[in-house]
Amino acid sequence: MPSFSVEVPHQLGKQGARARLENFLQTIGEKYKGQIGHLEGNWQDDTLRFNLSTFGIRIDGSIAVEEERVVLQGELPFSALMFKGKISGGIQEALAKALAPAAT
Repeated sequence: MPSFSVEVPHQLGKQGARARLENFLQTIGEKYKGQIGHLEGNWQDDTLRFNLSTFGIRIDGSIAVEEERVVLQGELPFSALMFKGKISGGIQEALAKALAPAAT
């Protein structure tokens, strides 16, 4: 299966970033309600392992929370290869928004 990787820097520290991402899958599920059929994930230490399906395409991956960045690793079926850029870009955008400094 083709893989993809996304890195998003942050200034929250490991605990702060993890706290922001605790409900990340729920937020994604609500935002893309009509596009995501199956969505589940669980935390193992500071890594969120997940799988979801969108338009019949299954995506498996993990989001590792580090001190100054979050690293997403994912796998796509070959049938979704042409959507790799759109999928990884959408996930990167959602992670960046979740980890952005709060407005003052």
